[in-house]
Amino acid sequence: MDPAPPARPNGTDGDAVVLSASPVPSSDACVRSLANAGVTTIVASETPTAKTVCSKYCDEAVLVPDPETAIDEYANALRSLARREDVRTIIPLREEDAYVLSKHRAAFADHVATPWPSLEVLEGVHDRLRLRDAADAAGVPVPRTVPVGDVGTVESRSIVKSRYNLVVDEYVDAETAGAAVRNKTVEHLEPGEAPDRARLREAFGHEPIVQEFVPIAEEYMVGALYDHGEPVATFQHEQIRGSSYVGGGGVYRESTFDPELEDVARRLLEELDWHGLACIEYMRHPETGEFYLTEINPRMWTSLSANVQMGADFPRYYWQLATGREDEIDPDYEHGVGCHYLKGELNYLLSLYRDESPLVDRPGLLRSIGEIAASCYRQPRFDVLSRDDPLPFVQDGLVELDELVPADVGVAEWGRRLCGAEPPVDWRESGSPRRPRSEPP
Repeated sequence: MDPAPPARPNGTDGDAVVLSASPVPSSDACVRSLANAGVTTIVASETPTAKTVCSKYCDEAVLVPDPETAIDEYANALRSLARREDVRTIIPLREEDAYVLSKHRAAFADHVATPWPSLEVLEGVHDRLRLRDAADAAGVPVPRTVPVGDVGTVESRSIVKSRYNLVVDEYVDAETAGAAVRNKTVEHLEPGEAPDRARLREAFGHEPIVQEFVPIAEEYMVGALYDHGEPVATFQHEQIRGSSYVGGGGVYRESTFDPELEDVARRLLEELDWHGLACIEYMRHPETGEFYLTEINPRMWTSLSANVQMGADFPRYYWQLATGREDEIDPDYEHGVGCHYLKGELNYLLSLYRDESPLVDRPGLLRSIGEIAASCYRQPRFDVLSRDDPLPFVQDGLVELDELVPADVGVAEWGRRLCGAEPPVDWRESGSPRRPRSEPP
């Protein structure tokens, strides 16, 4: 267990947490959960119109550099916020957060609790070849994964994708200094096809990987919080629909528990001597029934709001671990509970016309609409949409609309003002919280 956050110079302890304004529902879930636990929420955003800034549970919004284009400046901003007297820890919600926190872990540890892995361990999961090696060592099924340079022609259906979950100059010399890139490009190869290695290296900016294609029959996610190799809390859900019919993050999921899935997840995290958050994605092979590892994300996950509604309150668990109260964590959750990400459901329908893959059959539109409507009726739970806190959902729609109209219209900025949200202050001017909470709302 990490020690509690260092005492502040004035001898008082704070009760605030810093988290980034993710465009997906996870940041909304964090502020809602932690506010109800009596924690002051400080939302760090590179845009003043982020939906989480409009949440009634956002106590303070701080404007920070964009980590995708200025990762070092973003790190400076987070380190500055960590030095505030009221801040106890920082929650990683994006890959860039995880990278910055791990790279500068020692510097953060002087000021806040650091329940996240070292950079060496983090790189072991960001690098899909090293992750393959860890899975092999743990005896966990993983698709055959090799560098594109080792492939002549593929023997079975395969995919080409980035070697790294996040491409930064720490991992790849050719990448632009100071940038952070999440390359989600995926190309498909049929048996007997030879990858165009030169073109792929140029397209990805590094040596990508070729990975065996595992048919999408069933997809699962294991969420976990670990304390130096020991499980604190774990959670499972089945992904019923993704953001595209060819794959992508889950937009409708149902909580579940499978002992075999739990076993393969724990064996992998034990092999990694994991510390902090982990979102592990699996596909169940339709022929063997084995759970094949596809990804680890070392951060809070998109479906976090769904997990909280299913009884697995990971934002609160994270806070309890960071503040030395892990004995208060009750990791039980309800099985068979479903939850929807409505914007993601719309993206799924759009993917029927926008996306294509020779490896995945395209479902019919009417059937897909019927399935979405039926599951919304049976399981009326939603990630961002909330009667208690409706403004993030409204602002999320306005941010999407803002991208479709002329830039000078400023739809998203209108939305922020109508929501009554104060504009974020620059991180250099951030001080004590402007609206300290004396008790949970």
